[in-house]
Amino acid sequence: MENNNQNLFQQAKNAVMNLMNQQNNSSSAQDKQAAQNAIQAAYNEATPEEKQQLQQLENQLKQQNQLQ
Repeated sequence: MENNNQNLFQQAKNAVMNLMNQQNNSSSAQDKQAAQNAIQAAYNEATPEEKQQLQQLENQLKQQNQLQ
């Protein structure tokens, strides 16, 4: 189970990082929703430390959405 939690956490990080890298190439609403879904999925199984990092990722995602 621990391995699956790490995978969800890593997928959430990757999804947000991909969106950040695409910032100038207008990412789609579907991409943004996928990143948000990945964060939520990982959050349900995350450790307290991971939850803190996921919150930061979610804040980055919200900031990026406001900048566009």
